[in-house]
Amino acid sequence: MPGVCRTTNDVSRMNDVTARPEVVAARGIKVTFGAVKALDGADLVIHAGECVGLVGHNGAGKSTIVNVINGGLTPHAGDISYGGNVGQHGISAARANGVRCVFQELSLCPNLIVNENARIMHAELAGWNWRAKALALVERQLREIFPGHGIDCDSTVDDLSIAERQMVEIAISFAGLHDRPKLVILDEPTSSLDAGLAAQLMAYIRRFVGEGGSVLLISHILGEILSTSDRIVVMKDGRVVADRPASEFSTRTLVEAMGNVVREKEWLRSSDKRGGTAALSMPARRGHGLPFEAHRGEMIGLAGLGGHGQTEMLLDLYLSRNGNWWPARKGEIAFVAGDRSLNGTFPLWSILNNLSIASLGNLSSRSIVDQGRETSLGDGWKKRIEIRTPDMENRILSLSGGNQQKVLFARALATTAGIVLMDDPMRGVDVGTKQEVYEILRSEAANGRTFIWYSTEMDEIRLCDRVYVFREGSIVAELVGNEITEQNVLAASFSGGEAA
Repeated sequence: MPGVCRTTNDVSRMNDVTARPEVVAARGIKVTFGAVKALDGADLVIHAGECVGLVGHNGAGKSTIVNVINGGLTPHAGDISYGGNVGQHGISAARANGVRCVFQELSLCPNLIVNENARIMHAELAGWNWRAKALALVERQLREIFPGHGIDCDSTVDDLSIAERQMVEIAISFAGLHDRPKLVILDEPTSSLDAGLAAQLMAYIRRFVGEGGSVLLISHILGEILSTSDRIVVMKDGRVVADRPASEFSTRTLVEAMGNVVREKEWLRSSDKRGGTAALSMPARRGHGLPFEAHRGEMIGLAGLGGHGQTEMLLDLYLSRNGNWWPARKGEIAFVAGDRSLNGTFPLWSILNNLSIASLGNLSSRSIVDQGRETSLGDGWKKRIEIRTPDMENRILSLSGGNQQKVLFARALATTAGIVLMDDPMRGVDVGTKQEVYEILRSEAANGRTFIWYSTEMDEIRLCDRVYVFREGSIVAELVGNEITEQNVLAASFSGGEAA
């Protein structure tokens, strides 16, 4: 198989792992939601001391089989066993057997402080001094996974950034007052983390597995899957279509196993369009660093370590033109939120209403929405961006996290806005859809639309025409064209000086 480097040691390790006890086994699992077959006879077995990578396009069944394993869903057919024992099921049974889960849609209570959230997850934290024990437990685990994290564990969760919330939930799930978990399920655990934090987590996973723990790693960042997993399971349309040692896959063969085609065509950067008046500009932030400007038809990337002012910059740019967050009839600027659960989706609304909300001014006549035009808009974007749902009138929360993100992306692109701000918009989106979205961006930018894009993924930053690197809230470097490399971004992020 091209791109595969399989050694005798790899085969020996796989044989050794599969000879170890089963932590969790799901066999012949079927789950249906109405006419939709979410799982159609799927098998997933996880042994002690292995990291299993689980990949597939959005809606392939990954989250559903996770919810079966963690006890949140009862399968309509098939067997689930913990430690080889069949007949147990439910959340209590899963937790009693050492299964922990970090969901893509984070489950911390935002109004509680960090140690109170730990108490919810760990009932064994009891007694008059449980708060101190919970605080020590979380702080110790955070230091172990993310050394130098800088998180104030006395804060309420609502005061933490989305990256900090993700780090805290990961730490709480790996922690154990008496016994460590046997299996930790990580669903897109690095979707809000920068490259440095993601590398720390992957290193910890390898240590945890090396000490006998097990991890089920779900990620659309294939480099993480290939470098960290012992075995990779590929799902498509509710079934397992491949289950092999990680060493038997390359990026190409993994993408192909998921049912997508690898596109070789590179991003063709636009010629320098900085002549004339900028489409959007802002002076140096806080009186330090470089000013910002974006011109018509440009793709501008915002890079640097997470939490250094990129999202705040996007918010300021939006409000500099709109003044408030109410949709305007002819809005100049559109926004794709990064934290969809907090400020992206309307959870009680349908998929269609979530998509069309920013375009109602163009879909209305005398303040009445033309439902035919609204339906046509939704159907067009459902097909164009492949929103996996049988009915656009279904609730937005009926979609997987990645498909919810597609709706937010379609919401912005469906408007007539000439400028689109994107706050890490590809979080949880599968590789096939990413390639389709990149093609849409190419086409829209060529027609004069301007994109300003913050991303935690270096592969996406490299697609931009120009990149501004942030450090401590200010722009410390501007990279153009071939200067946009991971080395230059990292150099500017840590040195705070110009990089070229």
